[in-house]
Amino acid sequence: MRTTSIILSAVLAVAGAGAIALNDQAGADTRAGSGTARSASYQPTGRYDFVEHAITDTVVDLGPHGDSRGDLLAFSNPVFDATNSTRVGTDEGSCVRTAPGRSWECEWTLRLPKGHLVVQGPFFDTRDSMLAITGGTGVWAQARGQMVLHARNAAGTSFDFRYRVTR
Repeated sequence: MRTTSIILSAVLAVAGAGAIALNDQAGADTRAGSGTARSASYQPTGRYDFVEHAITDTVVDLGPHGDSRGDLLAFSNPVFDATNSTRVGTDEGSCVRTAPGRSWECEWTLRLPKGHLVVQGPFFDTRDSMLAITGGTGVWAQARGQMVLHARNAAGTSFDFRYRVTR
């Protein structure tokens, strides 16, 4: 019963994040106190580098006790500009553990003032990951491309996100 409650809580949390995104006009972070900068100049294509602060990552242990296939990782983290000095948005999503000790399969939405970018792909525990940009909204409607994720520290609390957006 406890596992069912945890699963339901995780699903509702992820669904709630999606509802926030659906209600969001023009991709701006409208939550009070978000600290999101609204002055960045974004174009439909280009190279965009960000820094994620992984401060809300929550792992739900769904399989055998400990790191195991099927565990869930959910998050809603602040994202900063390339200098790591100004908050520019939020990323919200989830990952499923597919290879214990090696990788997760993830999808998330990067919420920025001029729209959203959606990515999907593997997140490797000990090396850089390359994910596909599968779409976007606002200035990034019809976006495609690739995103490289690089750990900035051994603790896994800060990541470089390098988006290469095409159409």
